[in-house]
Amino acid sequence: MPPRSPLPPRHGLNAAWVRLPHAGTVAEHEGSMRDWLHYRLPPRNLEATGVHAMADLAVPLGDGQQPSVDVDGFLASGRFVWQDGTAVRPDDTYRPHTFVWFHRDLREEPVVPGDLTVLHQDERIVVIDKPAFLSTIPRGSHVVQSVVVRAREELGLPELSPAHRLDRVTSGVLMLTAAKRWRAAYQGVFENGTARKTYRAVAPYDAAREQPVWVRNHLQKPRGQWQGEVVPDAPVNAETYVEVETRLDDGRAIYKLTPLTGRTHQLRLHLHGLGIPIEGDPLYPRATGVSVDDFSTPLQLLASELAFPDPVDGSERCFRSAKLLPL
Repeated sequence: MPPRSPLPPRHGLNAAWVRLPHAGTVAEHEGSMRDWLHYRLPPRNLEATGVHAMADLAVPLGDGQQPSVDVDGFLASGRFVWQDGTAVRPDDTYRPHTFVWFHRDLREEPVVPGDLTVLHQDERIVVIDKPAFLSTIPRGSHVVQSVVVRAREELGLPELSPAHRLDRVTSGVLMLTAAKRWRAAYQGVFENGTARKTYRAVAPYDAAREQPVWVRNHLQKPRGQWQGEVVPDAPVNAETYVEVETRLDDGRAIYKLTPLTGRTHQLRLHLHGLGIPIEGDPLYPRATGVSVDDFSTPLQLLASELAFPDPVDGSERCFRSAKLLPL
């Protein structure tokens, strides 16, 4: 692990870093820092170059929409720095076993509509009523417009970190830890299965679903693929209890969903598999190709309740979204 960053966070994000390995591996190690930085940070996706960020707030560049680093421009403006905070100069000689730090440029992100409503806050946790279209963590095209970055800035909590995640298009109860020392305990609530989660969704009414049903199957989401899929005859890894809660007057219904597991897109895939895809879903039954910056049609899926025994003091915790369906 690298030493402490000489650069302060920017927009709630930690500085990125690259490590200079021992000299002699490639010819570029024998030249100037300008030569090596051009070698190390070529004009391509940075995710493949070994660029890192401290702790949990890297700025992933997985979709090709983020700009690569302008090495000469960064050098000219002093945006690359050594561990002591001094600027890296183009003609500096290569220094093996050291680190170079910098902040990446971010795209201009449209502001996601909706407030970060705080349902609960204490010294250990913060519970947010997340609006649709806001990523939980900085990811791809959504960095500043993420719950973690916005909440760190709005609440003045630089160590705020999610205990679990919600899909970008899902709304509702999201719990974060207020400081690093609480992360493991509260993330464990979700890892060990003691969290009890209740969701609600708007989907077409189906009289066949008046009787509650367990959906059990094996889900996977292949890397690089937008949609998840059911794997026939594989061991069960996803379970959801589905029941009609309210029949609406327009041919739709509000379904109460109680998952025992937390696979990617689990609820969306399970209702799609029952023939009642969730209203507003941009991926199921088919990918619509809607822009990531189109906020006009929210997914009608709400993380409505979260309950668990507190891992620190043993008290029973229960949080409910203030949002109502349809959104």
